[in-house]
Amino acid sequence: MELRQLRYFLAIAEQGSLSKAAATVYVAQSALSHQLAQLEAELGQPLFHRLPRGVELTPAGRAFHPHALAILRQVEDARHSLNQAEGETVGKVIFGIPHSVSQALALPLLKAVRAALPRVELELTEELTGNLIPQLRTGLIHLAVLFDDGLLDEFRSHPLLEEALLLISPADAPDAPGGPIRLRDALRLPLILPAPPHGVRPIVDAAARQAGLAAPNVVADISSISILRTSLLAGLGHTLLPPMPLQRELERGELRAVPIAPESLTRRVMLCASRHIPASAATLAVARVVQTLVGQLCADGSWREARLITTERQPFTER
Repeated sequence: MELRQLRYFLAIAEQGSLSKAAATVYVAQSALSHQLAQLEAELGQPLFHRLPRGVELTPAGRAFHPHALAILRQVEDARHSLNQAEGETVGKVIFGIPHSVSQALALPLLKAVRAALPRVELELTEELTGNLIPQLRTGLIHLAVLFDDGLLDEFRSHPLLEEALLLISPADAPDAPGGPIRLRDALRLPLILPAPPHGVRPIVDAAARQAGLAAPNVVADISSISILRTSLLAGLGHTLLPPMPLQRELERGELRAVPIAPESLTRRVMLCASRHIPASAATLAVARVVQTLVGQLCADGSWREARLITTERQPFTER
């Protein structure tokens, strides 16, 4: 298996056509077809269905695609590690952020990386947590923010902060409490929550079990923050979330939030990287920027209902 074969495979998958792919990688179509045939022979399975007009990935091709992409990205990382500009970090870092953290972190992180690491290209991808995990595992992304559910041992993890989950309701909801609400009472309200296993759902489900309830009273499973927001504003129920994803609506008075008390419901936010794929200098540099930035956002109150987890060690310097 050769790197050029992986590049050709990805070009064909992207273009959906051998002739278009040949033009993008600047080789003759016959040479491209020959290299693809050699790759398929080595793998023992066809990677594309040949159609009257173009090609499409077979199930084997779809399974192979993320691995080919991850391998080429790791090669690029290795090249950058050998060609660092003097005194300056160079490279590309793909960073995965859950929907419910994007409002707090995405824009400040883009600004901070641009200021501190001008020759690092930062690509942000906003995904459900359940989608970020396999991408981080296979090397499709370099770093990800994940939530500590006790199942992150396969990754190198660095704690960032703890967020409080609040009961968030439509401002005019007749069953919305006027002040702090007990956990058991909150779990009995009609709730709109992310579908398991995404976001806060494992935390809320575990809290219900600990409170002696069979399950929270979920009336809708919605894993999209934008659809969840619309559903809340339409008066379809309440949610249990940190306030940052719904900050604008809370500030405008369209939604209101109350704490869970005397109990508390929190989630632990972690910065994660692969244990098995070496982190590039650019990846480590971005991780350090994240740690510093999160400290600033907690200190000045920009990240609401967040408590910084203080640690002197820098991310991923120890396993």
